[in-house]
Amino acid sequence: MIDTHAHLSDRFKREVDLSHLDWVILSASSLVDSKDNLELAKNNPKLLPAVGIHPMEKITDIRATINELEKLITGEVVAIGECGLEFGDEVDKEKQVELFEQQIELSLKHKKPLIVHSRKASDETIEILKKYKNLRGVIHCYTGGKKRIKGYLEISDEWYFGIDGNITYEIGLEEVVKEIPKNRLLAETDTPFLAPVPHRGETNQPEWVKYVYGKIAEIWGMRVEETEKILDDNAKRLFGI
Repeated sequence: MIDTHAHLSDRFKREVDLSHLDWVILSASSLVDSKDNLELAKNNPKLLPAVGIHPMEKITDIRATINELEKLITGEVVAIGECGLEFGDEVDKEKQVELFEQQIELSLKHKKPLIVHSRKASDETIEILKKYKNLRGVIHCYTGGKKRIKGYLEISDEWYFGIDGNITYEIGLEEVVKEIPKNRLLAETDTPFLAPVPHRGETNQPEWVKYVYGKIAEIWGMRVEETEKILDDNAKRLFGI
C-alpha cells in the first residue's frame, strides 16, 4: 500500500508505523516543509519527498521564493506540491494564481508531477491547468463533485484524483468515486488531517490509508487485494516509483 499524500515535517512530527506500507509521498506546504521532507527521506527509503508552496502560505516575494524552491528539486524529489488555489475570504487571488502558475512551470521544466490543492476554486483550477500541455499530477483530496470529473480528465491522460479518509464517512463522495476511472484514482491520508472511520477525530497517520483502500474496494465491489494492485500501480505510474 502507498499513502500518496502525508505531512510529516517537523511541525507535524511524530512516530509513525510504516511497516505495512511500501511508500509514503511527503507533501509540502512551505519552503521549511520542503527542506524537512528532503531530510526525512534521507533517513527512510519509504519516505518520498515532494517540494512545494501551499496557496495559503504567506509570501512577500514570489519570484525569490520560487527560486529557493527550485534549488531543492533534486533527483530524489518525486513531485511539486502541494500547490494550487484556495479562494476563501480576504485572499489575494492574483497572487495565488501567480504562485500556482510558477510551480506548474517548475513541474514542466523538471518533469515532476503536480500535487494540486484546490478549495473553493475548482473551476478556476481546471481553467488554469488546461492552459498547459503535458501536465501530470493529482488533484489532492478531490471535492469537485461529479460534474468536474470530465474537466480534470481532459487536462491529460496522466491526471489523477486523490481520495482521502473522508470517503469513509461522506456518502456523497462514494457516488463521486464511482464515476472516476479506476486507473485514475489514488489513495491518500493527508496525515495528520482527515482521519478515517474508525479513527475519525483522531490525529491521522499514514498506515490508516488501509481504510481508504478498503472503502474504495467496497465501492468498486472488488477484493482489497485487487484494489490495492490497481491503486498502487496508479501511484507508481504517476510518481515514477
